[in-house]
Amino acid sequence: MITTLLVAVLAVQGQGAQPAQPPPTARLQAPIDLTGYWVSVVTEDWRWRMLTPPKGDYSSLPLNDEGRKVADGWDPAKDEASGNACRAYGGAAIMRVPGRLHITWQDDVTLKIETDAGMQTRQLHFGAAQPPPGDAGWQGYSVATWEIAGAQRGAGGGGGQRGDGAAESAAGRGRGAPPGPRKNGVPYSENAVVTEYFDRHNESNGDQWFTVTTIVDDAKYLQQPFITSTHFKKESDGAKWRPMPCTAS
Repeated sequence: MITTLLVAVLAVQGQGAQPAQPPPTARLQAPIDLTGYWVSVVTEDWRWRMLTPPKGDYSSLPLNDEGRKVADGWDPAKDEASGNACRAYGGAAIMRVPGRLHITWQDDVTLKIETDAGMQTRQLHFGAAQPPPGDAGWQGYSVATWEIAGAQRGAGGGGGQRGDGAAESAAGRGRGAPPGPRKNGVPYSENAVVTEYFDRHNESNGDQWFTVTTIVDDAKYLQQPFITSTHFKKESDGAKWRPMPCTAS
């Protein structure tokens, strides 16, 4: 199960007293616009992200002894045979998997992130107090909120302006330790906490980007937090969208 807190910064001008109005929906409050098709641009950890590293390659990962023990016992063929090929596409790892994202508002309070790699779906539920009981799948259940502060922005998103956000997630599924930040059996536990910071910005040539800085905290398998930054460039449409099933290796 994944419980997510999504935080973004919105500057709001000070104003005099106004008549009480119903609060705007999460979609109208959004200080940045993340909707559309995005492709990951691999600028770091190329050899670990573009190819599945061999078992035992834990370079740059702060695994403890227990984490290495679990990773050394990984068997991708067993995952395939048991229908668990998507173990390496869970909530603590999916944003690092090379491919494309399709981000939309499912409704006024639910932001949906779909991946063509592994055909996964993350749903950020705004206004939900806590996740419901039951198995929420590899991506878990995400509870989200915008944090409002500072100069007024038009409703409906960032419109190409720079913006930031953060997401905090407790990652796990209750099926034992799935592979985590790297696709070669590296685990994360059911008590891992994943914090993501989203930075949306435009370049002078018109290119649109967002960067996700991800921090994985897991006292069971990591000696210290594992921090990565993952970059996505916006595409004009979904012409290159190619959904592909999960693979265990």
